[in-house]
Amino acid sequence: MTTPPIAGACMTSAAFPGQPAQAAREVNTASLCRIGQETVQDIVFRTMEIFQLLRNMQLPNGVTYHPNTHQDRLGKLQEHLRQLSVLFRKLRLVYDKCNENCAGLDPVPTEQLIPYIEEDGSKHDERSANLNRYAGEERKEVLEVNKKLKQKNQQLKQIMDQLRNLIWEINSMLAVRN
Repeated sequence: MTTPPIAGACMTSAAFPGQPAQAAREVNTASLCRIGQETVQDIVFRTMEIFQLLRNMQLPNGVTYHPNTHQDRLGKLQEHLRQLSVLFRKLRLVYDKCNENCAGLDPVPTEQLIPYIEEDGSKHDERSANLNRYAGEERKEVLEVNKKLKQKNQQLKQIMDQLRNLIWEINSMLAVRN
């Protein structure tokens, strides 16, 4: 896999006397991961295109079809499959290079990556009691708000019923008058 050179990497050694020209840069693991992500996105895109082509292809099952169109679509399908194969090989190279770069690193448990300050038990108990108290107060507030909301809904329902009855009476009076 070749990586794109960084700006200035293609300059001749005359631009920097005493330093050899670099044809390609050394790629770090983060850049490799980004390249891998882009490759996966390309693979997904190509796969979607393949399924689109397959969906639009008519099978030669005796139904009249245009052989030229079928051959063109078949050629496109084969080209997409070839490109997909190339993308998978590229992804394998990126994966191998990332594993090679990370081989010397010691695996760190996930729990150690999360910053956590250990306090003595009494403070932890106080903090959890405060959290429980706060959660209880919040629950009471939610219940009160729900109760008020139900009351308001009931009032709105009564108003809607009264309006419906009023409109019914007005319509009845108009019908009688005509």
